[in-house]
Amino acid sequence: MMKYLSELVLRRSRSVLVVALLFTLLGGAASATLFGRLTAGGLTNKGSESGQATRILEKNGQGQPNLTLVVTVGPAGVDAPAAAEAGSRLTERLAKEKDVINVTSYWTAGRPPQLRSEKGDKALVGATIRGDETSVPKLLDELAPRYEGTHDGLDVRVGGYAMFQKETTEISQEDGTKGETIAFPLTMIVLVLVFGSIVAACLPLAVAVVSMMLGFGVLWVMANLTDLSVFVVSVVTLFGLGLAIDYSLLIVNRHREELRDGASPEQAIRTTMNTAGRTVLFSAVTIALVLVGLLFFPLEAVRSMGIGGMVTALLSALGALTVLPALLLTLGPRVEKGRVFGRRRDARAGREVEHGFWHRLATFVMRRPVPVATVVIAFLLLLGAPFLGVEVGMPDERSMPASSEARQVATIIRTEFDSAEQNAAQVVLPDVTDSDKDLPGYAAALSKLPGVARVDGPTGSYVKGAQAVARTPAHGRFALDDGSCLSVVPASGDPDAAQQLVHDVRAQHAPFKALVGGMAADSIDTTDTLLDRLPYALGAVMVAMVVLLFLLTGSVMLPFLALALSALSLTATFGALVWIFQDGHLVSLLGDVTVTGSIASTIPVVLFALSFGLAMDYQVFMLARIREEYVRTGSGTTAVAQGLERIGRMVTAAAVLISIVFLGFTVSGISYVKAYGVGLPLAVLMDATLIRGALLPALMRLGGKATWWAPGFLRRVHVRFGLHESSQAPDAPRSPGAPPYAGVR
Repeated sequence: MMKYLSELVLRRSRSVLVVALLFTLLGGAASATLFGRLTAGGLTNKGSESGQATRILEKNGQGQPNLTLVVTVGPAGVDAPAAAEAGSRLTERLAKEKDVINVTSYWTAGRPPQLRSEKGDKALVGATIRGDETSVPKLLDELAPRYEGTHDGLDVRVGGYAMFQKETTEISQEDGTKGETIAFPLTMIVLVLVFGSIVAACLPLAVAVVSMMLGFGVLWVMANLTDLSVFVVSVVTLFGLGLAIDYSLLIVNRHREELRDGASPEQAIRTTMNTAGRTVLFSAVTIALVLVGLLFFPLEAVRSMGIGGMVTALLSALGALTVLPALLLTLGPRVEKGRVFGRRRDARAGREVEHGFWHRLATFVMRRPVPVATVVIAFLLLLGAPFLGVEVGMPDERSMPASSEARQVATIIRTEFDSAEQNAAQVVLPDVTDSDKDLPGYAAALSKLPGVARVDGPTGSYVKGAQAVARTPAHGRFALDDGSCLSVVPASGDPDAAQQLVHDVRAQHAPFKALVGGMAADSIDTTDTLLDRLPYALGAVMVAMVVLLFLLTGSVMLPFLALALSALSLTATFGALVWIFQDGHLVSLLGDVTVTGSIASTIPVVLFALSFGLAMDYQVFMLARIREEYVRTGSGTTAVAQGLERIGRMVTAAAVLISIVFLGFTVSGISYVKAYGVGLPLAVLMDATLIRGALLPALMRLGGKATWWAPGFLRRVHVRFGLHESSQAPDAPRSPGAPPYAGVR
């Protein structure tokens, strides 16, 4: 494949650039309307018990309230006649709005105390905006301006889950722009330092722009066919920028190396594509397969980020293997224009590898493999220790910035109202009507559970095992077209108590089918879904990685070693995740972050997939070059030292650059998105320093000849199907110590 791509680029370089420009413009045009086709939710499992309950309620026009108005009145309080009259008119006006149902308020629902603030100066109006996670925020865009502000002497603020969804979409769109604004200039500076030439430094950024615009175009098409979360945009923007730069560095580094060795520009392209190009393609496939693991999770946001990452990895490789070589050929010597450091840096880069830093470091480590490996492994495990105390939950309005209207309204409700009503569990009873003789008994039994304040249903309200309020017209909303619904109100607004209530309700015997929903149930079911699917996702990824890495190295041991090292590189990431975002250490350095005592349950899963994919990316870079040196020299220790030296500077630069890019996540206004801005750079830097500089050479030295061993039948498989990075010709003479199948393509 590389042969055909290199010939295409050599013969049609200008045509390649014209086609790339055309598709880039089309992708850019599509990106202008992409956000309107993305959804704001996707953090829950619609197929779970709570998801089924929500779906039935929505089908019956009884979806969970997603719109809340906090109404502040004058000094006379919410019970004053003027306030009551104005509040009733506000409620009636909202009830007449299109697609707004189940409108209730303090003044129209019998003045229940839970809808009145403790000071008596505020009251709540609740409602449900009909629609899905895409249409509801759009409807709120039209609705909110008509109610925010002062009306008839009432000060109204709009919040609720619909506002949370709306602001999540808006902030995600802003995050992508802010991340690019910060990452591009910093990346440009580092690229100039790496290449020494302004023109050469622009090449990776050009590839990144092409890859991102193509990615937006592909997502635009996919968003018209299936639901995608807004979080996919940040993945494409920052992940695409980072990978495009990584792959471009590898291509440009090898191309320059071939030119220094005396190759013509055309031959340098051929050799580069046949060596580094193969590694880039292999790396992109590796990352894509790692991210396939996210497709095992039936959460739209998680699946969307997996899809976005897969598309980004493959398109970044495509750009690096077509646009970049075409640019190198078209520019020719002009690629060195705008030099900052002259040519001494290239001269130093071409000196004997034995004098380089990474060669000396690898040699030092391989003389002391046991103590070095022991110290590094112990240090990495120590960094990961805080993750043993991880607590997971669902993100809520506290994850939003302090300026968020949804967060401000939620804070008012949490601090000034009895928030237990907000945590009520919804028990959906399909095919159970209000005339069922077992319904009152079941509602009464639920009201006797510990921590239950009240149970409301179509037959009335129940407290402590007895009916406290007979059926009224207000109870009619609990009667569904094909069943009934019970609202189990907890005695406390504590989120932990709400989750325990869900467990207790599900454990209570029901004489009919009962589906428990609500916010606490969503959180429990989402966490359970992630834990249930995790073994399948990990198993599939591990098997795929072992097969791919064997095809790369021809070794039985190296794939398992690479997996272990990649996993170890994540210890600091997961330890920091808990230590910072759950426990609150150093959190002030990240700006507006509220510590809630838990982290969003989706973060560890997505962070693992992205970080593990990047770690495997660098493992592929290193192992491919080490194997090339092993084929050439036949010595394991020499191969490690020289391989690390030849690729060390490039991988270090790539790690620094991609870390700068991922730091763009930290400018997000959403706290759980900031976690990616901390976790991903940590994983990359651990892999590029401690793993590559210490553990890899130490463990390969301890493995000795067994590092490259494979049984006969697997060697034949590798000869036939493996990826051979060596630039030797198939019939080129091998080093006397090289394996008998080395260098065979």
